[in-house]
Amino acid sequence: MDELYESSGTVNSWLERLGVRFGIYKNGQFKEQLFPYDSIPRVISATEYKELEKGLIQRTDALNQFIYDVYHDKKIIKDGVIPPEFVYSSKGYMPEAEGVTPPMNIYSHISGIDLVQAKDGSWVILEDNLRIPSGASYPMIARQVMRKVHPSIFHDTRILDNRDYGQLLSSMMDYVNVGGGLNVIFTPGRYNSAFFEHSYLAEKSGAVLAYPGEIIVENDYVYYVGLAGEKQRVGCIYRRVSDEYMDPNAFVADSLIGIPNLLQSYKKGNVAVINAFGNGVADDKGIYYFVPKMIKYYLNEEPILHNAPTYLPYYKEDYAYILGNIEKLVIKDVSEAGGYGVVFGRDLDEKKLNELKELIIKEPRRFIAQEVIDFKDLEIFDDDGSGNRVMRKADLRAFVVSGKETKVWPSGLTRFSRNPNSFVVNSSQGGGFKDTWILGE
Repeated sequence: MDELYESSGTVNSWLERLGVRFGIYKNGQFKEQLFPYDSIPRVISATEYKELEKGLIQRTDALNQFIYDVYHDKKIIKDGVIPPEFVYSSKGYMPEAEGVTPPMNIYSHISGIDLVQAKDGSWVILEDNLRIPSGASYPMIARQVMRKVHPSIFHDTRILDNRDYGQLLSSMMDYVNVGGGLNVIFTPGRYNSAFFEHSYLAEKSGAVLAYPGEIIVENDYVYYVGLAGEKQRVGCIYRRVSDEYMDPNAFVADSLIGIPNLLQSYKKGNVAVINAFGNGVADDKGIYYFVPKMIKYYLNEEPILHNAPTYLPYYKEDYAYILGNIEKLVIKDVSEAGGYGVVFGRDLDEKKLNELKELIIKEPRRFIAQEVIDFKDLEIFDDDGSGNRVMRKADLRAFVVSGKETKVWPSGLTRFSRNPNSFVVNSSQGGGFKDTWILGE
């Protein structure tokens, strides 16, 4: 039997034993499930990676400048590059962040950029995940287990080491840390879908894993309260909780997991928050359309990596094109995530297509449309236990860490669809994952 096939089963057994699970809410119930691992890696050459790295750094730097601009001078809006309604109607825009400058001017400290590789080999950006991008822990621990199962693989090949992600996080947190206090990863608890990742990254970065009730604000300073009741100053919070639930005194009043008065402390410059409050304004799928323009506007450079061909019903020409070609486009609801709200026109009958058209006519800001990219399939082992290799659609989530410098983690989360007829690869939609090998020179 194929050695790699045996590895898939062994690694998945270890991941199960180590509690590497992914939680989802379905029909009002929380269920945990294994995030299936496939041992055939995605391999990216050194030359290809260099171009990807440059493009990802360029894009992330432009996005950070955009977020700062939105909450300060608003030059890109005043100069007519982006219509104001696209900014201020964004679900991620926070009036509370107006005029607030985060430590070191960084808004998106950890960016998860989703890409696919077209059949011609070119890479295309699908989404920018800036609020709370997740998934780095899975390739980290899968490779950790693979090193034990087949250590010779990593001795005999020129694969860049992916064990430095914890150090990247630690260095970035130290850089933005205020007052030399603790670095904390703030989790809502074990019933969160990515709880395993919260605890794993805390271990690897040396940060304190803190739960609701363990972080308090006194006199506008933030403290961690230990088991014995001792208080320690907190200088940096890597939050794994959405903005609106982080401070019940500023946002959702009935949030039971937030930290009262955190926003006040943040505004006074007494604590760093990762990712910064309000950075979701650049996470919006409608704003995605404008990122190539941001790169030219802020950096005076041509984009190295390109968006998928995208249409906004806000513009008359795009509006007409979408309604006239809806059956061959992908329609995305800008407020959804995790693979939800993605509709392929080719899968709808005439009645459903007309209903979708009516929604777009009624709420044009709510949707974007994209051409279907026939992106590359990758080999995976079939689920039937035969050991046969089959081809499935796969994307790549690259992780970019912005601290003193902007750095791309030389790894990534490759997700694949287990459904032969699906382009949707998200874990919440039943997908699996594999390691991403970046080859050295």
